[in-house]
Amino acid sequence: MLHSLSSILGLVILYMSQVNASIHEYKNEAFIRRSNSYFFHGGSEGLYASKLPVKLSSQDDKILNGKSFIRFESITFRRTKKSAAQRNEMQQKTGLIEALIVKVKDRDKIGGSYLNSTAICCTPNLAKSVSCNVGEIIIHKESGNTDGPKRLQTFFEGNNVEAKMVFQTIEINSTGMYYLYFMFCDPQLKGIKVSGKTVWRNPDGYLPGKMAPMMTFTGLMSLAYLALGIVWFLWFVKYWKDIIQLHYHITAVIGFGMCEMALWYFEYSNFNSNGIRPMRITVWAVSFSAVKKSISRLLLLVVSMGYGVVKPTLYGITSKVLVLGLSYLVASEALGLVENLGNINDFCGKARLLLVLAVALLDACFIIWIFSSLSQTLEKLQVRRSVVKFALYQKFTNLLAVAVLLSIAWIGYELYFNATDPLGEKWRRAWIIPVFWSLLEYVLLVVICFLWSPSLNPTRYTVSGEITDENDESVLLSGGVKVVGDLVTKLERRV
Repeated sequence: MLHSLSSILGLVILYMSQVNASIHEYKNEAFIRRSNSYFFHGGSEGLYASKLPVKLSSQDDKILNGKSFIRFESITFRRTKKSAAQRNEMQQKTGLIEALIVKVKDRDKIGGSYLNSTAICCTPNLAKSVSCNVGEIIIHKESGNTDGPKRLQTFFEGNNVEAKMVFQTIEINSTGMYYLYFMFCDPQLKGIKVSGKTVWRNPDGYLPGKMAPMMTFTGLMSLAYLALGIVWFLWFVKYWKDIIQLHYHITAVIGFGMCEMALWYFEYSNFNSNGIRPMRITVWAVSFSAVKKSISRLLLLVVSMGYGVVKPTLYGITSKVLVLGLSYLVASEALGLVENLGNINDFCGKARLLLVLAVALLDACFIIWIFSSLSQTLEKLQVRRSVVKFALYQKFTNLLAVAVLLSIAWIGYELYFNATDPLGEKWRRAWIIPVFWSLLEYVLLVVICFLWSPSLNPTRYTVSGEITDENDESVLLSGGVKVVGDLVTKLERRV
């Protein structure tokens, strides 16, 4: 059922937009007016420099190791019939389209900004003062610097409606965030559509530069979960007679975490090999991630409520706990699918914002409920004079408090990071943001495994026989009355 729901959501997102990949496909995409030019954004990715700086040709397709490049395949420009009819069929060049490969740090070299002009295309007046050709994009080239914006030109011939770009590969010999733009200056070409695809590759594969470290990280994390699972299993075997229901919940979290990281590793590995995200593996990885996050939060909640240690059941709030967990599962699943299978467009951007707010709101509900439950649990244990259990929950409370403070600080860093890097110039550090959350979840799980590990001391987790009242307030009241009564008795004896 979970996989079916994920598949349906995945297909809906794929229907809305193309799948993000290192193979960028264009399906009759339109150009946008900017200043005196028209442009279409063909993609952007962080690329590392080639390890083997050798010029590529179409015959080198089988030897890719160490090569970083952008390849133009089957790029076709189609102009309107009205525009084509205005041209003379005997003319050789009747329209120019330019493909510009620009590194972020060189973005100011495109257009006449260095001439204090807002023009992007070269005009007759600008051609008199600078070396640019009328009707072409202005590119400021510094003497002696060959690592500047690259220009690739494609011409329409006669009154042809279509113009095909030459199959070619541009090698990347300098590390950076690269943008690809298709641009033209002739107003008579207005209405042009572009189709085809470009292939972007890093030296070690098709995985985008900002995602490349994630393959290694997920591989290591899958081994870390495996190691934790082995240790936990040995604990199970050694103290199997003293296992309580809570231990099975912890086992489920470890199992889902192990599967989640393994699936993400295979997802990144397939992406790196083929250049296209494998939809089925991605959907499975997102689904396991959403389930693990949901049951992890539920585990924290039921532990905070004292389930299995302070009280035997959750009494009448089980349905509320399940509703909150299910709501988080749905919101987290949808957000994961939009982030991993949705393109960056207006619809997906708005949907992502709404889902981020929904997940943040549900997280806030979990945090408030967890700490309020911990407060009640500690109060009960203090009243009942359960010294061992009180110390256990006090350590757990301190741990969660530190985790929440770290989370708030990291959210602030994320907001600062995104606000100061709108163009992706810090792409080589972007991977540390998701890594922090994965590490925090793992550390919390390890500490819970340590605090609630199976033990030879069965009374450590055994629910006290006096806990039979389902009304927490009455339990606290009776405990409080007992303590007061004991104090009065002691005072009477001293008198």
